[in-house]
Amino acid sequence: MKNNGILKENKIIKRLFKYALPYWKQFALVLFLILIITGTSLLQPKLVQIMIDNHLMDFSGGMTEDLLNEELSGVFKISMLYIGTVLINFVATYSQFWVLNKAGQSILLSIRQELYDHILDLPMSFFDTNPLGNLVTRVTNDTENLNEMFTSVLTSLFQNLVSILGIIIIMLIMNVKLGLMVLSLSPVIVAISVIFRNAIGKVYDSQRKVLSRINNHLSENISGMGIIQMFHQEQKVYDEFDRADREYLKESRREVKYFATYRPAVEMIRSIGIALLIWYGGKGYLTEVITFGVLYAFIEYIQRFFYPILGLAETYNIIQSALTSSKRIFSLMDEKSSIENAEDPIFIDRFKGKVEFENVWFAYKGDDWVLKDVSFRIKPGEFVAFVGATGAGKSSIMNLIVRFYDIQKGKILIDGVDVRKYDIQSLRRAIGLVQQDVFLFSGSIERNITLGRDEVKRDDAIKAAKLVNADNFIIRLPKGYDEPVMERGATLSAGQRQLLSYARTISTDPSMLILDEATANIDTETELLIQDAISKMSKNRTMIAVAHRISTIADADNIIVMSHGKIAEQGTKDELLGRDGIFRVLYELQYKQ
Repeated sequence: MKNNGILKENKIIKRLFKYALPYWKQFALVLFLILIITGTSLLQPKLVQIMIDNHLMDFSGGMTEDLLNEELSGVFKISMLYIGTVLINFVATYSQFWVLNKAGQSILLSIRQELYDHILDLPMSFFDTNPLGNLVTRVTNDTENLNEMFTSVLTSLFQNLVSILGIIIIMLIMNVKLGLMVLSLSPVIVAISVIFRNAIGKVYDSQRKVLSRINNHLSENISGMGIIQMFHQEQKVYDEFDRADREYLKESRREVKYFATYRPAVEMIRSIGIALLIWYGGKGYLTEVITFGVLYAFIEYIQRFFYPILGLAETYNIIQSALTSSKRIFSLMDEKSSIENAEDPIFIDRFKGKVEFENVWFAYKGDDWVLKDVSFRIKPGEFVAFVGATGAGKSSIMNLIVRFYDIQKGKILIDGVDVRKYDIQSLRRAIGLVQQDVFLFSGSIERNITLGRDEVKRDDAIKAAKLVNADNFIIRLPKGYDEPVMERGATLSAGQRQLLSYARTISTDPSMLILDEATANIDTETELLIQDAISKMSKNRTMIAVAHRISTIADADNIIVMSHGKIAEQGTKDELLGRDGIFRVLYELQYKQ
């Protein structure tokens, strides 16, 4: 299992590197700059050691003026070299940071755009089973976690490894025994780092899961704030959020505890190393085995030796966090759409409007059939309505026509062609769909009708609004068609939102029109406006409607009554009322005094 995990991580890293590949020149430049940064940094203690040993320590023979000037000249040269390393280090660090972050942000842009583009192509069935907060977390938090992967992990990893290697080489060159003594502490540091790495990796996994739950709570509860306040559920939803929040606090405290243990442990080992160095190096200096400058340089290098080791451990934590986020991002990217275009799709601008269902079976899950062997025909230009109890399969028929879902058995034909052979986008462009749940975006009234579509101009929006009787309330707004719409159209009534959805749909003059329970939540006055709008929209096009209110579909050419996923009966309103069937029961229940 562990090997499988490593293989999966390797695949994820390779996949991440594909996004970095177009920027290989920038990363190559960054690596070169890191060599300069590390080299100048490691050179500084050596310069101090040379100054101490060559210019400050040997005064046993007295100090003449010429010798003083010579030593001062040497000190000045080394000081200038030291300042030079500082300036070079500053320029290289600035350049490395700027180049790396520019490349990293470009990579993040590519990943975020690809991920969002993929989400737009996913089928409706995916959104039925995946919480909104989870998706938001992946597009925002998880992609941001990758920022550290590209802007700090790669450079830190390389810089720390180069620093450790450079320090080891310098120490061994300066004094082998002292160098080996410092290196003897390395296995202890490695063991502590491995234990810490495994523990903190589990914490990061738990944090990601809890954070997704928190985002889900926020998204769901803020969206349903009206219901929460109406039914006095504030305390309950607060308690649910509080439990998730406290669980996140618990995991964060675990993270702090591990870091609080790990850092002091490394510091303790470092201090032991310095103590050993002072004892052994001091003895060596007193016996003139080593110089004071070498002892000073070793103390500096041992200080610097442990910082990269700490950095490598923390880099691993960032890698773990980034890998966890990458898994979530790539798992979403790997979600395949069950609704795919045919290999050679048929593009269509307009339909004649002939619709046929031939022995259609459909289930959202497994064998839980929502539609069972359903067959019917709709002629071009007909107005056909579907009625029936909730869960009878009416809305499913509408969703299947526009291919939000695909059927398991049977055929759905439009103008004699299987809907699966049409290009999905052209199919949906040619069919106008008005749904029961109207979604309005932040923006203006006009923007909510045109939706930014190039083919829909302002005049088209106004014309559509007049056709569906929405113009009457729009022109009374302070800014008319430029009136701002708040999130989800909160400042508009249900009827006004519904009329805007009619205008949005009819603005492209679709050849077919589907109304999916589009009159369920409106007042009587708006119902009359919508009845008039339906009458206007049904001219010269095929119209299919699902309606709870029989009054809105009374003029339908054919009414199909659904029951338990099957067609129970069909006919005109008068024909169905003449029978002692389901439609008559529904009609009498609705119009009972």
